[in-house]
Amino acid sequence: MGNLTGKSRNCEVDDHPFELRHEVKRLNARLDQIADSLEKSEFKDILENYTDPKKRIITNLMAGISRGLGLSLGTFIVLGILGYIVSLFVNVPVIGEYLAEIKKYIDANS
Repeated sequence: MGNLTGKSRNCEVDDHPFELRHEVKRLNARLDQIADSLEKSEFKDILENYTDPKKRIITNLMAGISRGLGLSLGTFIVLGILGYIVSLFVNVPVIGEYLAEIKKYIDANS
């Protein structure tokens, strides 16, 4: 604002009303920016999620089920593809004999 040289703070504000109005406008604009940022970041939803234990439990349960199902399906698909690729090499002399022995061992023990 200005230099206080013996005048009280009220006199200084009265002397420079334009500076005060400009500062209030600037602060209002900044508050509007903060409010917009909070709305975009869904801050209210985040607070509700952390303060409501029931909602947090349901969210974590669904996340765990989704991860487990995804890992299971992913493992099934990858092993299926690897099994198919390995079955293409069964006729190769060295690898085919080795895989045939593994298959016999598995069939004998199951």
